[in-house]
Amino acid sequence: MPVRVARALVFAAVFVCAACGLVYELALVALGSYLMGDSVTQASIVLSDMVFAMGVGALATKPLRRWAVEAFAVVEGLLALLGGLSVLGLYAAFAWLDLYVPALIAVAFALGALIGAEIPLLMTLLQRIRRQDAGSAVAELSAADYVGALVGGLAFPFVLLPVFGQIKGALLVGAVNVVAGTAVVLWLFRREVGRLARVLLCGAMAVVLTVLGVTYALADRFEVTARQALYRDPIVVSERTPYQEIVLTRKVALSGRPDLRLFLNGDLQFSSVDEYRYHESLVHPLMAGPHGRVLILGGGDGLALREVLRYRDVRSATLVELDPAMLKLARTDGYLSELNRHSFADPRVRAVTSDAFSWLRHNTEKFDAVIVDMPDPDAVSTAKLYSEEFYGMVRRTLAPGGRVVVQSTSPFFAAKSFWCIAKTIQASGFGIRPYHVDVPSFGDWGFVLAAPGPPPRLALSPEVPSLRFLDDATLQAAGNFAKDLRRDDVKVNTLMDPVLVRYEDEGWRDY
Repeated sequence: MPVRVARALVFAAVFVCAACGLVYELALVALGSYLMGDSVTQASIVLSDMVFAMGVGALATKPLRRWAVEAFAVVEGLLALLGGLSVLGLYAAFAWLDLYVPALIAVAFALGALIGAEIPLLMTLLQRIRRQDAGSAVAELSAADYVGALVGGLAFPFVLLPVFGQIKGALLVGAVNVVAGTAVVLWLFRREVGRLARVLLCGAMAVVLTVLGVTYALADRFEVTARQALYRDPIVVSERTPYQEIVLTRKVALSGRPDLRLFLNGDLQFSSVDEYRYHESLVHPLMAGPHGRVLILGGGDGLALREVLRYRDVRSATLVELDPAMLKLARTDGYLSELNRHSFADPRVRAVTSDAFSWLRHNTEKFDAVIVDMPDPDAVSTAKLYSEEFYGMVRRTLAPGGRVVVQSTSPFFAAKSFWCIAKTIQASGFGIRPYHVDVPSFGDWGFVLAAPGPPPRLALSPEVPSLRFLDDATLQAAGNFAKDLRRDDVKVNTLMDPVLVRYEDEGWRDY
């Protein structure tokens, strides 16, 4: 074979292996973000662990350079097997063993060590084809490695994740990895490998491909079983979108009462048994003020919207939801659409698919009432929706006399988080009125009613519709906080200093 062709094939192997290696890293980061919530922490754990292990792996290959062909084939086989099965194995550790973080550290280290072993071995193989200056060889290998990483980094979010999902995507990449790494090198350097070693390595490659293929065929069944292990009740809807994992569960009690529950990334959003307590408390104190034009940020399940539409003098209701799949589910799922009383079919409603932060930056409309019904701020991506900058944009969108209400997590389980949210809203130029109610599915749950200027009064509108839970006496009591629920040792949450993520982690760590 001409030297130029042989070198090109080695560089192609470098390119493919680099792409596969970065996909493994991104898959671990994405899985941790889905399961644990804090994307910054998960990325830091995975990347720092893997980069350290890469150095260890590079050093460990020094005595193996005499058998570079065999060593590289073994490394690629192990890397393909471990990388391909990594997402599935970690999901199993999370679902059944409660050992996710230790397993993540171990898997990330092993993958990093194997990735780190690749370049020194490839450098040795490249020099066997044609001797060249070490600096030139490193530059060429690094270029192929970095370009491969670029392709892998783009392929993961735009192709692998949306088309194949995390588990199948990792398995598919593992198969590509073992073929590109092992087969190419064994073919190029077949004269340097003994017959027995060549047969054994090819057999090992076939075993790896078989394991990955069988696992790919069983992946859907495994995922359904593992996901069900995480939830108490039978799953009726499960969908992983580019933004989150959406799960609906439903059971019927012996009394005949159904319990429909929505989970986003594993976090409970409501139970149909008591969601009216939450949504009545969120919406109706706000509606005591002007409410001709209402803006709802979040709340894609349509339950807050249901309460808003009970007021006949509401002229328009705009709902901004990030995930189009959530809006589709709220419109089309029989159980959920019945619970939200088909609120999205009301002609007064306009549903917008957009990130609330970005939408507010470009919005020019004014609203009389704003409802911020966002998921809890347990990650940087959601903490920005509880920042001083975000509430500043909310204030700009209010019409004169307008008011805003914010779901603010639990003042009992996450007291620092609750009072941080209240303090942040106040720092944005609002007068605030915190209050809290008991929602059995959540526990003690808090809200903040706010308006520019003096703090608004907690009251219900004279035109309030018939409610199941909230009345004037209950609302007045909701404004009182016992001594053990009051905290003032908190900072304001900003984009540059998202302290709220830390407060959330501290608050919910033991629950």
